[in-house]
This record gives sequence, structure tokens and C-alpha cells, in this order.
Amino acid sequence: MFDLSRIGAGLPVAETIASLPAEGNVVVQAPPGTGKTTLIPPALANQAAQNATQNAATERESSVGKIIVTAPRRVAVRAAAHRLRTLSGQPELVGHSIRGESVPGTAVEFVTPGVLLRRLLRDPELSGVAAVAIDEVHERQLDTDLVLGMCLELAQLRADFRVIAMSATVDAQRFSQLMDAPVHVTEAAIHPLEISYAPAPGRAAGERSFYRHLAQQAAEQASASAGSTLVFVPGVREVNQVCAELTTLVDANTPVFPLHGQQTTDEQDRTLYTDSRRIVVATSIAESSLTVPGVRAVVDAGLARLPRRDAQRGMSGLVTASTSKSSADQRAGRAGREGPGTVVRCYSQEDYQHFAPHISPEILSADLTQAALFLDTWGAGHDFPLLDQPPATAMAAARTTLQRIGASKELALLPTDPRLGAALLRYGSGAAETIAKLDEEPRGDITRAPAPKRLVQRLAKLVPDLGPVDPGAVVAAAYPEQVARAVSAGASGLRTGSNSGAGSGSGASPSSGAGTSREYLLASGTRARLLSDSSLADAEWLAVAEISLSNAGNAIIRSAARITEDDALEATGVEETTTATVDGGKIRGRKRRRAGAIELSSTPVQVTGDAAAEAVAESIREHGLGLFEWSASASNFSARLRHLHEYYGSPWPDVAAADPAMWLAPELEQIAAGTAISKIDLYPALQRLLPWPEATRLEELAPERVPVPSGRSVWLDWSGARPVASAKLQECFGLTESPMYCGKRVQFHLLSPAGRPLAITDDLASFWSGPYVGVRAEMRGRYPKHPWPENPWQATATAKTNAKLRKN
Repeated sequence: MFDLSRIGAGLPVAETIASLPAEGNVVVQAPPGTGKTTLIPPALANQAAQNATQNAATERESSVGKIIVTAPRRVAVRAAAHRLRTLSGQPELVGHSIRGESVPGTAVEFVTPGVLLRRLLRDPELSGVAAVAIDEVHERQLDTDLVLGMCLELAQLRADFRVIAMSATVDAQRFSQLMDAPVHVTEAAIHPLEISYAPAPGRAAGERSFYRHLAQQAAEQASASAGSTLVFVPGVREVNQVCAELTTLVDANTPVFPLHGQQTTDEQDRTLYTDSRRIVVATSIAESSLTVPGVRAVVDAGLARLPRRDAQRGMSGLVTASTSKSSADQRAGRAGREGPGTVVRCYSQEDYQHFAPHISPEILSADLTQAALFLDTWGAGHDFPLLDQPPATAMAAARTTLQRIGASKELALLPTDPRLGAALLRYGSGAAETIAKLDEEPRGDITRAPAPKRLVQRLAKLVPDLGPVDPGAVVAAAYPEQVARAVSAGASGLRTGSNSGAGSGSGASPSSGAGTSREYLLASGTRARLLSDSSLADAEWLAVAEISLSNAGNAIIRSAARITEDDALEATGVEETTTATVDGGKIRGRKRRRAGAIELSSTPVQVTGDAAAEAVAESIREHGLGLFEWSASASNFSARLRHLHEYYGSPWPDVAAADPAMWLAPELEQIAAGTAISKIDLYPALQRLLPWPEATRLEELAPERVPVPSGRSVWLDWSGARPVASAKLQECFGLTESPMYCGKRVQFHLLSPAGRPLAITDDLASFWSGPYVGVRAEMRGRYPKHPWPENPWQATATAKTNAKLRKN
């Protein structure tokens, strides 16, 4: 049993621990720094021991189960376990497990979500575990969401199993509804905070001048504050940059410590447990996962590394963007836990008002390949308990990747990304060193990165020894779509593409010549840049491990290895195709060899037969029927079909949407046999589109010609929005109403005896009653040989002169 009074001394959570429910699921809501991560796990362990004792007294079989606590980061797991061991005075009761590192503990074990996910897949009942406490659920990390869902399903099967979700924000009600659980709240008194805003240019672009400004603000706070100063920046690079700036701004009596997830345990401990006043420059890890003692001032950049998925290019990456309001408030709260504090926000108050209210769930924007593998291995159904459902397109892309790499339970249990795991299974222990490096997310040339020896040894033991393998081949096996070839005139002739330059603050240069960032084309079709300071800049072929998106949305190669052309092509596969296009009315063919989107060769070839016919059909699909020379009859017939389709719909055809390979098949065969496209008459082809038996009504519904009172029929022009009939005015005497076809009245263009336009109308009755009077007055003198009667209603319609009419 843990001594909770000893562990919880001075912690706000200790005041409410007695009311923590002893059974069932619970949501624990307590602000950062209140001690929930330290005190709730031993309290749960004590409850589990008491429940086991009570069950034994009633002769029910029971044993004391362990409490597993997840924390979203390795540094938080180590720190939480270390603190509970120290405060409890019973280190044998407290263990922790992260990838490649395990310390036993009999009552409480702190783990990362990834460790627990694989443990659940190996042992879905979690034998010997009484409860799982999931810390920092409000951060909405993908693995944390999956762990919560699996544990909730397990709790439905095991009456003696509990799920406790621990949140630092007021979003606890959503978790309460998902878990059907009460919310156990601990209020924490926040000492008064003095919040000021100190914006500076260059924040959005990540410019060095902005981080120099941030360091200056931190130095001023450190000199004025009685306690330590905590500085929030988005990533490790910025941590190191601000620390370097601060060494020139503060004296030796104010030590500067970095704090981030890539540090060793000793480095993190020096930062967290140093008693003196200090400046700590941290990533968002210090927002809620870790408590830095003694902080009385906070300087906040208001930025975070956030996952973004580019669905169109099939890429995911971290971008630097503004944090959420809830995160900004949590950061500020760190200054007021132990006394009145000061907060300097290095952005404007208007910027703060535009921050998103809460952290965006990672499930909505991250690569879901590993998540899909975990869910499929678990056997998750459509009712799997998640706060937010994954996007369908991202999930489909993930399952496509899993199908390609041959997903299996064995792959899910490997302690690495499934794509890396697939490469490990393919190449054996010879790939372990490269896989271990990739798992640490190196930068630049992977072969120059240090290999974590313990992980190398662990991975090597999981697979057989198949001999040595080139690092580039391993990377390409994991990411074949990211095999890349330089886009340049030659090995030394670098050129810069116009559409994929590096974004602001990325470190890439858009200039040409020596030091230029080199552009590569990936097998997936994406263009990406290799930064100018990379030692890989002379490589013709690369196996790319990581591509990130700049804030401007450009693709940047962050890590890669050289690869031979043979290994590159083995990974991607080579496809040989013959394509044909229509250019200037002629069919032109090319034979292409491709590795994905990378063109290896292209040579002109003669195309005949089906390939030629399909080339013309594809040209029509892409560009329409404009490559043909249309006769007047074919053009008007196509227009008639258009009007019929627009007015009556099916089965009258839509010519533009009809598959040319079907209705134009005989003409395509003629072209493939050598007939010039200019010689093809489309009129008979269009007739094949007519539906039967509806075609028998074609002349009734959309006639080619329309009769006029003179006894003649005139051509109907269907090319516009309505049918048009052009006829001499005298031929239409007595016609009072325009005929209607396809829902529109025929528009008459009334012509002079010489064929020149006199009037346009679709209301002949109105024309004879009005405008005709003026036309008659003007035209009878010009054309005296032709009839211009005062009463056109009763006059004989004719195309003849007055003299010829008298002879008749």
C-alpha cells in the first residue's frame, strides 16, 4: 500500500483524493501542476488492493492487479515514474516501460501509449492489470485515442477492469459521455497572473530575429522574477537556438536549460530537479506532461509543431503553426502555480483571439497507417469508441499501404512503424541498424546518423540474419513511393523548379549555382527539395525517409540515403508503356519506361491498330471533338441532340459525355488504318447515338427543317440557345405563331428580298401588328417589285415578285 499522505503533501489533488470513486470508469479533471499524475496512480493501486481484500473476504477469487498509467511522451513516463519512486519511498512498487527501456514495478507501471497498444494486441485481456489510467487525454494524440478505445472495449468484457482518463482541460465532459463515467474534479487556485503582449515580426515565418526577441524577453523576466522562467517554443531546433541566444544575454548565475523529448534521462533530470533559479526553454512537453518546479514567469512564442496531411500528394508532416487558446492558457498557468506570476506572450492580443479554441485531434490530420494496422489487428468494428472518427480518405490510403506491405499481426507487434517493420522482415537483421536510425527521425544523410545500440540489438533479435544490406535499399523498401531522382540537366547542373521552392524559414535557398537546393522527383509524383547544406546534394538517386511540409506547403527532404539505380528500380518496379496522342490531326506514339512517376526513357514509335484508336478516343475524352472537321449537317445534328438531351433528358444522349470508343468505333478504326482525321464525316457516327424507338420522333421533337406559309421548308439552326429559322419576310405572311420545339419557340430571322436581315422575332403576331408597319414603309420603296401589303395577315405568302404573282 502507498502512503498517500506522504506522496500528496502539498498537492491540490490530495484534498479530493478521498472522494475518488473506487469502482468503474472515471474522468479525472485537474489543471497542470496539481499532482494528478503523481497521486492518482498510487490511489488507484490502493483501491485495487482494498477491492482484492474485500473479494477475498467474501470468498471470491481475486488478486491485486497492477495499475498501468500511460503518458504521451517518453520523457513524461520517465519523469512521472522517477517522481513517484522518490516520493513514495518504495521504488520497488513503481516501474516504467518505454521502447527499449524497462524498469520493473509491482503496483504501478508508467508506459507510453505505443507500448500499451502492442501489449493489448499480445494480451487483449491485460491479465494482472486492474486499471489503466490514461494521462493527458486532452492532448488528443492518436495513440492515446486508440488506447482509450481499446481499454473501454476491454472494460465491457471485464467487470474487474477500470479505465481512468485524466484531463487538464474543461473538455472532460466529452470523455465522460464517451466513457459513461463521472467526472472527478480538482480545483486549483491559480495565483494572480500579469499577462502582457510583446509581438515581434517574423513569428509566422520562424525568423531568427523573432527568437532573438523571445530570448531578450526571457532574459528580462529572469532578471526581474524571484523564481524560474519557462520559455515555450515549438521544437528542438528553436529550443537550441533560444538557449544559444540566452547564453549571451544572462550572467553565469542564471543557468539556462533545454527541455525536450530527445534528451537523456540525466539531462531531463538536471533540468527538472535543479533547485536554483533558472531559465528553462521547452517544447510543449512542459505544457501539461511535465511540471517544472519554481516557475514564476512564462514567455510564450504561441507556436507548436502540428501534424498536417496533404491528401493530394499523400504526404504527412509537422508544420509550425499557432497553438490553441487552451494550450496558451495552460502555458500561462504554469507561472501561477506557486505564487503570483508574470506571462509575456510574444504575439498580439488579436492573434490570441484568432487561435483555435482547442487542440486539433491528431486523428484528423495524421498519417493513419499504423493506426489502421492496430485497429485491424484488434478487430475494431464500426462502433469502436472514438471521440472523432478518422477521415475516410486518409483511412483508405492507410489500408492501401498496409495491403502493399503485407500487413500482419507480426508486423503490428514490431516496436516500429509498420513500413519500417516490413523492411525489417524483408531484409532481416542486416537492416536493424538502418531501421533503428530511422525510428529516431534523423536529419540529412541517414548513414551519418548515430544508431541507438540497444534498439539495434533488440530489432536484430526479432528477425533472422539474411546478410548485409545497403541502407538505401532498406529505406526504399519501407518507402518505395519516396524513391527520388534528381531533376537536373546532369550531375553537376543543378536547377531550381518554379513550383516547389522551400518555404519561409526552412533554410533552403532559391538561388542557382553552388549551394543551390536541389530538386528531386519522387516516384509518387511529388517534387521535393533537398536543402542546400546537405551532404547528399550530388546524389542522382535518393531513398527518402522523411519529407516535411514547410509552412508554405512545399515539400522538403529532411532525411534520405543514397541508393543505386538498380536498388531504386527494384524497390519501385519498372513499368513499360506505349502511349499515343493526337497532335495536329496526326497520331504520335511514344514508348516510355517509368519507375512510378519517374520517367527513365521515352522514344518515338509508330502506333497503329487498337493503340491508335484508343489514342484518338482518349484525346476526345480530354479535349472534346474539336480535332474533327465538322460538316454543317453533322454540327447541326449534334446541336439537335444537345437540345433534346437538355430538355427531355434520358434516353436522348449527351454527346459530350458519350464514350467515343463506343459510338465512334468504326471511325476510330478508319483513323487507325491510316485515314486522315480531316476526312472523317461525323454525321453517320452521331446517328448511332440515337435511342430507339425514340428516334422515330426526332423530326417531330427537333426537326431539321420547318415549313413556312409560302410552301417551302427552311433550315433550322440549332447551334444556339434556341432554334433559328431564316426566311424571307414575304414567305411568312399569315404566320401568326412561332412553332415550339424542346420547350423553346423558334426564333425567326426575317430577311429582305436580297437576303439581308430585317427583323428578329419569336412573336410573329406582335411583329405584324407593330414593327412591320415601319419595315413596310422603308422597304416598299427599296424593293418595289415585291409585295408589301398593308394587311400581312391575309396576304399570300410567296417568294415571287408582284409580276410573277399576277401571271399566276
